[in-house]
Amino acid sequence: MTKHKLNSRFGFFLLLTILLWAKNLFAYSVDFDLRLDNALQVFILLINPIATTMLFLSIFLFINRTRPAYITGYLIYLLLSILLFANVIYYQEFTDFLTIDTILGAGKVANGLGESAIRLFKPHHMLYFLDCVVVLVLFLLKKLPFDTRPVRARFAFSVTIASLLFLSGNIILAETSRPGLLTRTFSRDYLVKYLGINAYTVYDGVKTYEVSQIRAQASPNDMEKLVEKLRQQPKETNAETFGIAKDKNIIYVHLESAHQFLIDYKVKDENGEEHEVMPFVNSLYHNNSSFSFDNFYHQVGAGKTSDAETLLENSLFGLNQGALFSQLGGKNTFNAAPALLDQKLGYTTAAFHGNAGNFWNRNETYKKFGYQHFFDSSYYKINDGNSFQYGLHDKPFFQQSVKYMEHLQQPFYAKFLAVSNHYPFSELPDTELGFPNVDTGDSTIDGYFATANYTDTAIKEFFDYLKASGLYENSMIVLYGDHYGISDSRIKKTKELFGKEDWTTFDTMQAQKVPLIIHIPGQDKGTVNHTYGGQVDLLPTLLNMIGYDSENLMLLGNDLLSPNREQLVVFRNGNFVSKDYSYHKGDVYDNQTGELLNFSQPEVFEEAKEVKKKVDEQLAISDQINNGDLLRFYHHSGLNPVKTEQISYKNSLDTLLSIEKKLGDHSTSVFSTNGGRSTEELYKTKSYEEYAEEANK
Repeated sequence: MTKHKLNSRFGFFLLLTILLWAKNLFAYSVDFDLRLDNALQVFILLINPIATTMLFLSIFLFINRTRPAYITGYLIYLLLSILLFANVIYYQEFTDFLTIDTILGAGKVANGLGESAIRLFKPHHMLYFLDCVVVLVLFLLKKLPFDTRPVRARFAFSVTIASLLFLSGNIILAETSRPGLLTRTFSRDYLVKYLGINAYTVYDGVKTYEVSQIRAQASPNDMEKLVEKLRQQPKETNAETFGIAKDKNIIYVHLESAHQFLIDYKVKDENGEEHEVMPFVNSLYHNNSSFSFDNFYHQVGAGKTSDAETLLENSLFGLNQGALFSQLGGKNTFNAAPALLDQKLGYTTAAFHGNAGNFWNRNETYKKFGYQHFFDSSYYKINDGNSFQYGLHDKPFFQQSVKYMEHLQQPFYAKFLAVSNHYPFSELPDTELGFPNVDTGDSTIDGYFATANYTDTAIKEFFDYLKASGLYENSMIVLYGDHYGISDSRIKKTKELFGKEDWTTFDTMQAQKVPLIIHIPGQDKGTVNHTYGGQVDLLPTLLNMIGYDSENLMLLGNDLLSPNREQLVVFRNGNFVSKDYSYHKGDVYDNQTGELLNFSQPEVFEEAKEVKKKVDEQLAISDQINNGDLLRFYHHSGLNPVKTEQISYKNSLDTLLSIEKKLGDHSTSVFSTNGGRSTEELYKTKSYEEYAEEANK
């Protein structure tokens, strides 16, 4: 860059753009942990600071007066530097990025960082402002003289248009690499990785404004209207199963991307030998200590796994667009299972997940749900050999979780989010390979059964530990599928695996079934139940089993074991399944034959249209509660608002240890009941290769 060009206003614009671009890349590589999985992600990361930096800095090019133009340019540059540095400091403490709500609640940020601000500062942090000082000094010393010639409006406009086109290209590349990035909002990490700090902050600001507008218009009267509607809906429970799991620990085991068709399914290898995909889960499914369900459907929307958590722990649906966790999770009031079990029944509540805590905004949403403890990836030993893009693989995840679970006071409510059976179903460690793949012609499907088998073995090892440690007999273990694994666009390629010549819309609806197994050691009334239900029904079912009357809770679901329950499964997109037929975009199919009934049985078609009105009303009630944050006006549940400011997931283990110490002989943790000795050595794990070698001996 020549001295003449540098001394021009456009030269000043280019200088500031380059410096901000360099600082962003420095932050990406040094202070942020943005996992890059391919060359396209690297390229997007390299370019994503440019467009928004140009767009913001182009503002000063429109100012004709010399001094105001340069001051404006420098202030924009300084503010963008401050925004970047604030995220660096915040990320260092919370492994997350600043939201608009956090920025506006500056007091909460100060409380979060407080006296640790000095400790958080590192020598290399000076580089974020060194250039700001240098540029200012150069101006004061007149080494960068002001250019009195204004930039022509047409040229300034061209720069703005160019930056917008650049931003559009950035977004297109981001959506190519990560479809649904802006609609599903997986994680703030993803938004920063693909769009940069500036674009992420603007996006978060827009979403925050949209939510605040809806919330501002809501009133207690809106809640009372919904209470009346829900009171008119039948809410029966099963008296025989009431309290059969009273005072037991509740352990959720998440079956990632598990279809119901995995149950009892066998894969043939190249020699024609059959291999059971999930032998251990199958044994639980058919055990007389298990309540299992073969017509249980996922009901998630764009929020996928996080929507499943919303349904399971609140008996409410996710949002019509985007993910509730990401958009409302850190803002809304919930009557969620963790808060209820803590406040009403004295449970310790904890979630375990070998991925980043801010994925799906869990680190904020879990606080609102009332989780006292959250053990995310920062608590686990993770490396390239035992993990993939979605986190720690299942075997080391369950094994490493033991050292935290053993310190939970009983009874406890614990959720384990395993991830290995996640798309693209092909990233197991080398020592775990060996289970036969299928051949559908689609590589993203062919490994699905192998990763499911890996998860099955991991769950068996976890159960072995529960038995060895003494937790098994005192626990109710719930295994659930969160959503489909093979998408609607790919599921047709599995038809030959199931002996089908064709794949219909009805088949696709059937493929939305997921496993549900409620295993209660010590009871023998279990069976495979054929009732039609969905994830929204699980919380009422579990509350009945532990002996809690849920009459005053705002639950959209019904007890799955109630003999007279209405068997209606509502999908987020407005489709539904009843005990007799399935409804898909205006078409009605017989559940037994798959036959289209629109014309052959017009009376059923007309009935389905009436049921559709009930479906739409249920979704509308959920949307009103969530979008308006109406539970803040609901006080009949007897629950107190969760004091999220008192919850920190930074040092959960230390908190548990201090509780043990305070309780002394009254501590009920496994560690304490084991004489103050760890139970980690009771956990036994082996690789697929090792199991195969044993089997061949």
